[in-house]
Amino acid sequence: MNRDIKYSTIGTDFGTHETTGSAHSNGIHYEETLTLDTNKLSSGRLTEYEVIGRHLPTEANPTPAMYRMTIFAPNETVAKSRYWYFLRGLKKVKKATGEIVSIKAIHEKHPEKVKNFGIWLRYDSRSGTHNMYKEYRELTRTDAVESLYSDMAARHRARFRSIHILRVVEVEKTADIKRPYIKQLVTKSLKFPLPHRVAKISTQKLFTAKRPSTFA
Repeated sequence: MNRDIKYSTIGTDFGTHETTGSAHSNGIHYEETLTLDTNKLSSGRLTEYEVIGRHLPTEANPTPAMYRMTIFAPNETVAKSRYWYFLRGLKKVKKATGEIVSIKAIHEKHPEKVKNFGIWLRYDSRSGTHNMYKEYRELTRTDAVESLYSDMAARHRARFRSIHILRVVEVEKTADIKRPYIKQLVTKSLKFPLPHRVAKISTQKLFTAKRPSTFA
C-alpha cells in the first residue's frame, strides 16, 4: 500500500521548506527540498532606508504630522525599530500609538565613483555622551557608515546601539575637507611607492651570474 505525503511550511525567515515522500508498508522515504530567499539572508551589510511615520489619527488631531527619518540598518525590521526608538525620544510618539506610512530603500546614484563623506554623530561612552565629526572616503553612503561603525568600535569601543548618526553628507569640494587623513588622499601629485618590484623573467637566459634584486 502506497500513500503520498506532502508537507509544506510557509512563512519562515529563510523562505519555504517543503518535504515530500511516499509511505510504504516497510518504512517511509522522505525527500526534502529547501528553497532559500537570498534577499532575506543578506542581513550582514547595512542598507539606507527612508522611513515615514506618524501618530494615529484621533478626534482631537485627525491629521497628525508625519515624520521622516533616514535610518541605516541591516533590514526593514531593524530600521522600523530604530525609527520608533528615535521618534519616541524626539516627539513622544511610540509604536503602540503610531503607524508606519512608508518605508523604502535608498540606493546610491553613482556607486562606482569614489567620494568623500562627512558624518556627524553622537555616541554614549562609559563616561558620558559625546558629539563627533568624522570623514571617510568610500564609494557609497552605506559603505561610509559601515566604516564608521567599525572605526568607532575599534577606537572608542562604541556599540551599534550607542551610536546615533545625525547627518551624512558628501563633501564635494576638496577645500571643505577637514581631516588630514583624508586630505592626504586628494592631493594632485599623489604617488604610491613600489617597495617590492618583481622583475620579469627573461626567456633568453636560463642561468645568470647575478642574483636579481626585487627591492628598489
